[in-house]
Amino acid sequence: MKMILAGDQPDYLPYIGFFHKMSNCDSYMIVDHVQYSKKSFQNRNQIRGKNGIILLTVPVLTKEKFDQPIKDVLINNQVDWQKKHSRSITLTYQNAPYYDDFKDFFESIYSKKWDKLIELNVYIIKHIANLLEIELPIQKSSEFNFVNKKTELLIEMCQKINADIYLSGEGGRAYVDDTKFQNNNLKNYFTNFKHPVYKQLIEPFIPNMSTVDLLLNHDLKTSKKIIEDSGIIGE
Repeated sequence: MKMILAGDQPDYLPYIGFFHKMSNCDSYMIVDHVQYSKKSFQNRNQIRGKNGIILLTVPVLTKEKFDQPIKDVLINNQVDWQKKHSRSITLTYQNAPYYDDFKDFFESIYSKKWDKLIELNVYIIKHIANLLEIELPIQKSSEFNFVNKKTELLIEMCQKINADIYLSGEGGRAYVDDTKFQNNNLKNYFTNFKHPVYKQLIEPFIPNMSTVDLLLNHDLKTSKKIIEDSGIIGE
């Protein structure tokens, strides 16, 4: 049986493609030892508001910390971002079919003080994965001593946990070197993810929202199937 490894930098309230990749592997690596990227989805994501996209951003401390790894990024709790996010989600989705099922989840996010961004993101990722019945080992790259970058890093991660295949997202086509995988007796697959169209509270449909947009509009069984049917992995 071939073991498939996948990994991503941890996003805040990740979009559907994040969990599609996770649902198609045997082991998952949260890549948190690499440099934090400003204005990325690592500290923000989108929900479908009445008038279009609403961007939810977790404020973080970056001044004079250009080279800091994701694992060290601190949240700026001088800003009352939790109240703002909680209110935005409530006002946007309070009439969604499954909003009540997630009240406790949102309460657990927005009532606790989070010091590090990684702690917040990992909590959300693991909770949603559990709801979607994605059961697999989840590790953080900072728990290892990885030294390489790009394709070499993916190979190093596979070798460390004895995986045979690495599963890349569509963005990986721009930099993944298949020859290097072959030279190490490994394979690289791609998710071939195609964003699904599903019923949102407001029309017309807007893609690339946080996965909570799907979960609040559809039951868990339907949400799981929509995510699983979003692409077939292959070389």
